[in-house]
Formats: sequence, structure tokens, C-alpha cells
Amino acid sequence: MAYPLLDTIDTTAALRRLERRQLNELAGELRQFLIHSVSQTGGHLSSNLGTVELTIALHAVYDTPHDRLVWDVGHQCYAHKILTGRRAGMDKLRMRHGIAGFPKRCESEYDTFGVGHSSTSISAALGMALAAKHKKEERQVVAIIGDGAMSAGMVFEAMNNAGVADADMLVILNDNEMSISPPVGALNHILTRLTSSKTFNAAREAGRHMLGFAPPLLELARRAEEHVKGMIAPGTLFEEFGFHYYGPIDGHDLDALIPTLENMKALKGPKFLHVITKKGHGYKLAESDPTLYHGVGKFAADQGIAPTGSAKLTYTQIFGDWLCDMARADSRLVGITPAMREGSGMVRFAQEFPTRYYDVGIAEQHAVTFAAGLACEGLKPVVAIYSTFLQRAYDQLIHDVALQNLPVVFAIDRGGLVGADGPTHHGSFDLSFTACIPNLLIMAPADEAECRQMLSTAYAYDGPALVRYPRGGGNGKLPAADLEPLPIGRAKILRQGRDIALLAFGSLVPAALAAGEVLNATVVNMRFIKPLDRALLQEIAGNHSFLVSIEENAIVGGAGSEIERALGELSKPSRPGCPPRLLRLGLPDSFIDHGEQSQLLGELALDAAGIVRQVRASTGS
Repeated sequence: MAYPLLDTIDTTAALRRLERRQLNELAGELRQFLIHSVSQTGGHLSSNLGTVELTIALHAVYDTPHDRLVWDVGHQCYAHKILTGRRAGMDKLRMRHGIAGFPKRCESEYDTFGVGHSSTSISAALGMALAAKHKKEERQVVAIIGDGAMSAGMVFEAMNNAGVADADMLVILNDNEMSISPPVGALNHILTRLTSSKTFNAAREAGRHMLGFAPPLLELARRAEEHVKGMIAPGTLFEEFGFHYYGPIDGHDLDALIPTLENMKALKGPKFLHVITKKGHGYKLAESDPTLYHGVGKFAADQGIAPTGSAKLTYTQIFGDWLCDMARADSRLVGITPAMREGSGMVRFAQEFPTRYYDVGIAEQHAVTFAAGLACEGLKPVVAIYSTFLQRAYDQLIHDVALQNLPVVFAIDRGGLVGADGPTHHGSFDLSFTACIPNLLIMAPADEAECRQMLSTAYAYDGPALVRYPRGGGNGKLPAADLEPLPIGRAKILRQGRDIALLAFGSLVPAALAAGEVLNATVVNMRFIKPLDRALLQEIAGNHSFLVSIEENAIVGGAGSEIERALGELSKPSRPGCPPRLLRLGLPDSFIDHGEQSQLLGELALDAAGIVRQVRASTGS
């Protein structure tokens, strides 16, 4: 497919040299390139199709990279990457050593802030705006944030600060769900362009100056302006934070976007522009089902995503099925997700138990404390959350749940390496930051059947319990239909060997078992990180000379550290001679880039062959 205009754009300066009438043609080419490219590599599609015109308008109006664009979450940044010299790299998007699926400062000077989690853009943009002020630099700063991310408290903390600081910055609300505003049309465009013009704002400031001599009249005028604007636009809340609100405006209309942004650029102080976009815009299949086309694998662009039948269940599906079964068995169960219904496997639960399902939005801190409140009143909350997002609710986990020893179940999805989404989404740290918290029960299943058993164990436990499982599927071991728990703190010997014992946790148990065959080593499925099976550990230490802990978690402070601590506290082994040496294997003390899960594990020597190599190198065998 030919892209005559897009092929000429390697920098945003080249984009700004185009005539205004050419930009709509550029948008069409860019959208077609996105559809073709993402269908070949996989990635985020709906959100990127929804921001094509907005991205072109921003780079056309602002002097990027001198002016700063700060994307929230960042999964909608593909058009931005294509227009900033990375079009040729899109064929390796999210692949090992290819370009990232999110903004990344080390990748391009146009990526002003590294991101992957939501609701950070306004805080970062405020910092950049005030830094420019301190350094006496003339620089525009724009934060682009989606309506979903507006539910996070951090957004309002930043806006509260920005209004007081009177920072020269623009926040663009990319509203792609029509959840805040009425439909947009010509009247809204006219109003927005009018209220963002120099004439309107000069008149407003002049009126304020004159009425300043009569404070009661100034307050009356201010309130009158708010009430009038409140009747035609939902901007009163943002005005109360000290922002001048403009919008809503059609985010796919360059003839409306560009003049409005040009007007905004000339205004001082904190500004808020409400833009309406449509996920999947320009690709009918994505428009009709934006959720299906949110994150996609490879597919035929002319045919769309074909249904795939797979007999292999994912851990996420195991959790979803268990949640429904346990809900039928116990009316006290309630399910909570921070805006990850599909990703966490809660769609069926939401349909079958709508009054017991709570999607709290992108608000992880609230989700955890909300669960604590439910538990205080005798309910049994289950919080489904990705490992990487649990990081955002760490204080609530400690202060509101663990300290009070409340029976909250945490189903921690995406524990370990997640693949193409990279370091912002890898679940590398959860075992390290939870193992040190008193009162927690922490488990990691070796297969799908054990996952279901551990969820039942967590639910039956009279205290806070975590079940940590990886992205994707396991070895295909189907779980039993019952809801029977496991005995707490009991590990399981899978293979009896000599001299060497591999103590494996969760997702790396299968790799350890394969390595054990080569090494003739004892292999133990440890199951519990907290509490450890100290009796079995003491037995293993007494009849093996070399122990190896294996986990898909940061080696610093992880399960291996717990084993090392336990060995130090246990009585001396009954076996005469020196106590066994311990080799700890896990994720290194560095951030791990994006790539296929199996490829990353191989590079880190955490697959079966890598475990064998590391053990042999340490034992000299």
C-alpha cells in the first residue's frame, strides 16, 4: 500500500511544513498504516485509531520535541511514534530489541516521559511546566489523558496542585466513551473556538479587572459564568480546580482541533480541553467492538480477528470459573476489579452476579481499602488485580488490610514476566514486596489445578491471602470441580534425586522438573512463599549438599531470600559436615525489557536448559 504523504514525514518539522488541507489526507494514510502494521505485529489498536487526528494536530501546532507532550498510559502513542521517525521500526513493535509499545525516554527525545500505568500525565506535565518556569524557558507542556484514567485520585491531586501553582500547561481529556459529555456538533465547535479565542479571554480578564474594585460583583460574575458554562459543558469541576475549561470538541475534526489548539497555545495558566474521540475510528470492525480490538495478536486486516478455539485454559480463566463457583457456594463473596474486568477474567461473574460485582475504575488504592471495609462487615471480598498494579496500593495492603488481619483474597494475575508489554507491566516484584508483610498468606501455583485449590485455600483462610499466577496458561492440567483447599504451608516433592535439590515456586516448577531430570536432582514444588514448609526444608537440607531456589520474581527479597532466612533460623541439619550451599535463581536486579515470555526466560537462564547451566556452573559438575 502506498503512503505518499506519510513517507515524507520523518520528523514533526516535516509535518508542520505540510499545508493544512494535506493533513486530512495524512490522517487517512496514517490510519491505514496503523491497521496494516498492527495486524502484522499485534498490539493496541482501538485506542490508537481513536487518536490519529489528535496526534497530528498536536504535532502540527506545537514545536515538538521542544514543547512537551506527555501521554497518559501511553498505549495510544503509535501514531506519535510513527510521526516522530520510528515508522520503519513498527514491524518490530513490542518485539525483542524492537521499539516499545509505550513511550520510552531512552527511545526518542519525543517521548518526554516513560509511562505504562495510568493517571501519571498531569503530575509529570506539571513538573515539566514548573521546571520551565524555574529555568525561564519558553516551553509549552501538554498532558493527554483518557476519560478512564480520570477516576484515579492522583489526577485530582495533580490538578489541585496545578491550579494553585498557576502553571502554564494544557490538559487534554481524550474522552472516547461518551461517558461525560453529550454528543458534539457544530454548536460545540463554535463555542469552544469562541471561548478559547484571545478576544473572549481578553474580555473575561478585563471584566475581572474592572469588577475587582467591587469584590461582591466580581464573585457574582464568576458564579454567573460558572452556571452558564455548566449548562452547556461539564466544565465546572475543572474550573473549580483553577483550570480554564474548553470543549467538548470533535477529536476527529482537524478543522476544529487545530484552531482551538492554536488559541490555547497563546493563553497563559492551566487550561483543560475536552476532546471527544471514538475508539477504533475509521476501521468498522474496531468501531463495532473496541474491546476486542483493544489489544490484538496478529490478524488479517481485511477479515478481522477470527475466533480461535483453544482447549487449553489460561490461569485467568481458571480464576474466573472459580470465582463464579465459589460465589454460588457462598453468598458473602463479592468481586472487585480496578477497571480490568476482561483482563482479570471477571466478565462471566459480572453477568451472573451483577449485584456482587464492583468495578471501581482505575483506583487501585480505593479498591483495596474498599475491600477492607467490606471485610470488616463480614463479607468475603476477592480483589482481582495485576501484579504490576498492586504496586500502586502498597500502603493500603499494609495499613488497611494486613495490619487489621482482614480476610481479603487477592488474585494476583500476571505474576512474573508478561512479554510484549515490557517493564511497566512485568510482575517482577510482588513476592519481594509482600513477603515482608506480617499476617499474609502467599501462594504460587505450579499448574492450573493447583491454582484453583489455592484460591479455595485463600478464601477459607481467616486473614489476608494472596494467590499469584502468571499470564497465559500452564501445562494444561485441568482442575477438579470441587472447592477443596490445600493444607497450609505444605510443599510437595515431585522428584527424588541425590545431592542437589531444586526448590521451585509457581510458574517455574515445570522448568525445574525438566532440569531435575537432567541433573538427577530432587525437585520440590514449594507452593507456599509464606509460610514456608520449614519441616520439609529442614529434611531436604539434611540430606542434600546443594540447594537451588527458583522463582519468576526479583531475586532481591524474593522467595529465595525467604528460604535463605529460614535455613539460617533452622537447627543444624542432622547430616554431618557443612550445611548445604544455596544458589538463588530469579529475575536479576534490573528492569527487563519487552519480548516473548519464553525468549526472555531463556535469555535470563530461567528455562530448563538455563537452570541446568547455572547449577553446573555453581557446582563445578
